[in-house]
Formats: sequence, structure tokens, C-alpha cells
Amino acid sequence: MHTPHRSLVRALVSAACTAALGAGLLAGTGTATAAAPSAPEVTAGSKVVGYFTEWGTYDRKYYVKNIETSGSAAKLTHINYAFGNVTGGKCAMGDSYAATDRAYTAAESVDGVADTWDQPLRGNFNQLLKLKKKHPGLKVLWSFGGWTWSSGFGEAAKNPAAFAQSCYDLVKNSKWAGVFDGIDIDWEYPNACGNTCDTSGRDAFRTLMAAVRAKFGSGNLVTAAITADATSGGKIDAADYAGAAQYVDWYNPMTYDYFGAWDAKGPTAPHSPLNSYSGIPKANYYTSATIAKLRGLGIPASKLLLGLGFYGRGWTGVTQAAPGGTATGPAAGTYEQGIDDYKVLKTKCPATGTVAGTAYAKCGSDWWSYDTPATITTKMTYKNQQGLGGTFFWELSGDTASGELIKAIS
Repeated sequence: MHTPHRSLVRALVSAACTAALGAGLLAGTGTATAAAPSAPEVTAGSKVVGYFTEWGTYDRKYYVKNIETSGSAAKLTHINYAFGNVTGGKCAMGDSYAATDRAYTAAESVDGVADTWDQPLRGNFNQLLKLKKKHPGLKVLWSFGGWTWSSGFGEAAKNPAAFAQSCYDLVKNSKWAGVFDGIDIDWEYPNACGNTCDTSGRDAFRTLMAAVRAKFGSGNLVTAAITADATSGGKIDAADYAGAAQYVDWYNPMTYDYFGAWDAKGPTAPHSPLNSYSGIPKANYYTSATIAKLRGLGIPASKLLLGLGFYGRGWTGVTQAAPGGTATGPAAGTYEQGIDDYKVLKTKCPATGTVAGTAYAKCGSDWWSYDTPATITTKMTYKNQQGLGGTFFWELSGDTASGELIKAIS
């Protein structure tokens, strides 16, 4: 893919990183005159947060309008716009053309009105304003970092106040006033290895989030996507997530991508298991272990959202239908090897079984795992039992045109 995104392989850590840190370790056209629905009441347990990717408007041709026509806008409480860059210790634009300049035709536009050459704001930001006009209760946060652009957080941690000021100035820029209701920090990963390795120390994340909250104040939302690694001495242990919890409205623990074809020869395993199962390749590498560990640190359940992936991960060269088989490499994907959208997989490789609260499929020599409406329903039962603050997912374009998965959340 051409810009930073969470769906890239998080678990790919180089030997240099490991040595540095030792074991420490998602159709129709509207009308401008349509009556706006009443604002949804947002209480603990009811949040539904979907990521919208800036680059998805290119190859995927997934526009803000699709959030409306799929029925997803009516189900969402929040959208995380991904991603802004973190560079030179400050927040920066990701793709300014996509964000503010691209001219939308009438057919592409949320309200059926084409952009003009001389209007002050175009692009995704203007489309989000139009979507919010249709759904006054919908909130939008600008997410910064992600897999590729998290390397800038180490520099930001050296001067958290300057970082926070730069983020505030960008998010609240008068040119796009009204678009954003807050900020989401997606640092992958503080004091640990992701695409690069960070050595800023265990306190860096807490200090950074304190500065962001101080600058944005109580009138704006401040959230963070965080690791799901609940292993002993793993990424959760590497940063003071409990200490930083006081500064966030909620956390988005990325409870997916536990397993995938970055382990090219397998064993095959579901990328988003809810629970453990016999033969799971790694202990405490599943959703309920992540939530239990975070809650055990004292983070309130209402500040934790359950993470879902609207995509699957797959291997090829597999002969065994059940999890645990060997493979020869990643299965072919539409945009990237070893990964594909739910909307593709439901037809390309329909689910043949379930394990640990999620689905898997064997078709030919390919083996895939992904969530379906049925397994999401199971996960929602778990979310409610735990009293979690809601659900978030990566990302909107992976769903079907009719929004099958987001309807299962609701």
C-alpha cells in the first residue's frame, strides 16, 4: 500500500530490533435536503468506531459517500481518519491532496453536489463535513501514526508539549473547522519494536498523552490505539498504559493480527482469536487475554473498546483444514500478500469452520481466518459481558456494500 496503515504486518520485527530491546515485546446518492437523524446517545458500551483510510480513495475507490450508502454512517458513533504523519517531532499532514484538494464529482459526493474549482475546502475533509451534516451526532477524530509513521513518535517524546501544540494547531486548523472532534494517537509501539524500534522508555507514552490531553482539554476527544500483546514481558509491559489511561477517553487495543503469514510456513492460526484453544501457537495471544491484562492493570473496562478486523489473513500450500497446518507462504491477496477484505473472502473462500470465537476457511491449498457476522455476534456478547466501552474496527472499506459486519456489531 502507498501510505501508512495498520493492516501491514505488525509482527515483523528485525533481528536488530530484537537485539536492541531484548525479549520485550482497522451507490445511491444522498440529498442535501434530507432530514437529519437525531444524534445517537453515546454511553459506555455503545461506541462504534470505524477507521477510514485516506489512501482508500485511490485503488479501493472507497469514498466518504460509501460510509453513507452502505448504511454504516447510521451505525457509527465515531470515525477515525487515518493517518496523519508524525515527523520531526510534530504532527503533519499525510496526503494533503486526498485530504483537502481532490475535487469530487456529484456522483462521488455525499450530498450529490459536485465540488467547484474555487471552493475553499475540497477532498475528504469536505466530504466528512457533509457526512456530519447528515448525522449530527457523528464524531470524527484524526488518527496520527500507524504502522509506517509511528517512527516519528520517539522524537515527539523528547518534547511532548511541542508535539501536542503541533497536533492541536493541525487538527483545529480554521481551514477545516468543524471536521474533527479530537485526536487518536496510534503509536506502534512505545518502547518496543514495530516497523522500527523505539527506545524512548516506559514513561514516554504516559508523558506524551498527558501533554496531548493538557493541550486538547476536556472539550475534545483524546484516544489511542494500543498493542494487544499480553505476553509476559511483551509490548503491554513495555509502556505505562495504566498510567496514561487517565488522559484518554478510551483505548483501542488492536485485538487482531495475533497471527499471520509473516510466519510463512505456519502453523496456520486465526488472526483474531477471542479465546485460547488447543494448539494455539503462542500463550496469551488472544483477545480475552489482552482485555484481562489491561483490566488487571487497573484500566476501567469502560475505557477499553473491543477491536475487530474487517479482513482476513491467509496462507497457501496448506493441506490441513483445521488450524495448525503447515504452509509454504502467504495466500494471494487483492492488494497485499496474505491479507484480503471480508467482502472478497466471503465469496472467494467462504468460512468452513470456527475456532476460538472466529472463523476459518480452507479452499484449495489456501487457508484463511476472518470474522463473519456470526462470529462478531459472539464477540459482542463477550464485549457486553466484560462491560467494555464499545467496539472499533479496521477498517470501513473491508465491509460489504451493504455493511454486513457493522450491522452485526449493532
